[in-house]
Amino acid sequence: MRPSMCALTLGGIVLLALPLPAQESLPAPLASPAASVSQTVGIAELSVSYHRPGIKGREIWGALVPYDEVWRAGANQNTTLTVSHPVSVEGRPLSAGTYGLHMIPRSGVWTIIFSSNSTSWGSYFYDPQEDALRVEVAPEVATHTEWLAYQFEELTDSSAVLALRWDKVRVPIRITMDTEGHVIANARDAYLRGLAGFSWQGYQQAASFCLRHNRNLEEALRWIDRSIEISESFTNLRTKAGILDQLGRATEAEALRTKSLNLATEAEVNAVGYQLLGQNRVEEALEMFRMNVVRYPNSWNAYDSLAEGLERAGDIEGAIINYRQALSLVSNAAQKQRIEETLTRLRGQ
Repeated sequence: MRPSMCALTLGGIVLLALPLPAQESLPAPLASPAASVSQTVGIAELSVSYHRPGIKGREIWGALVPYDEVWRAGANQNTTLTVSHPVSVEGRPLSAGTYGLHMIPRSGVWTIIFSSNSTSWGSYFYDPQEDALRVEVAPEVATHTEWLAYQFEELTDSSAVLALRWDKVRVPIRITMDTEGHVIANARDAYLRGLAGFSWQGYQQAASFCLRHNRNLEEALRWIDRSIEISESFTNLRTKAGILDQLGRATEAEALRTKSLNLATEAEVNAVGYQLLGQNRVEEALEMFRMNVVRYPNSWNAYDSLAEGLERAGDIEGAIINYRQALSLVSNAAQKQRIEETLTRLRGQ
């Protein structure tokens, strides 16, 4: 019999002793265990994959990790950074993709390297010709960290600091991005090419985002026109009016706002009224609230909103009259109590 396949007998059962594949080994703990950290910033996904060496009583900086030499910023295979969208690192552009992360530690400012090669073993095969980006970062004194760690810190909607922490050093790498631009690009390239592209709401949402951030208005105007073409509504007419205002076409905008009110529900007119009230445009807000009272004479909420607007305008007598009317129509106990308390307060003025 060939030596690679031997028959063994155990309790009358014949067992075959098969050779192990050449590269298979028994799973066991690594001296520097694998780890990863990820973070959503805006709509971008950032992630770091690395191995975590421990200090284990050793001197780290300038000893275990020499100064002025390329270091794999971790242990074992490449430490990698993956970014799902274009970003800026310390103010320098970096395209979406996965990068090998290397560093050159120094007693002063460090060099942070993002290599287009992300699959090598550590920095042993590092080639500067494969650099996608190099930036300079000043390390900071920090609290003790026994096991090397990466963390995303100082988060905002459009930025984060990727911090390496080990021993008593923190290396902060600032990553920023055009989150608004990412949302708009996603609307153009993906969102409106999916199911959203068949609905007036999808085009409305994309156009409304552009309006809120005052960006990409010409394309937003095309999107809102498509929304109106699918189904004209109070919402998309108001959005188009806002875009036209931003483009300096105020007369067209005002005509659309007037037209939109013919399609508005009670709740939509009420929302416009409170929006105007929040902008301290009290008389315009009262026009909206009075419109609802005429359209919906049996709505306690219409009278309640008008009363609030009149109170804001300083017309206490008018506010009391409308709060009383709201009280006569309301059935909700909590709202009834609130209106009664408001009337008590106003009568005492």
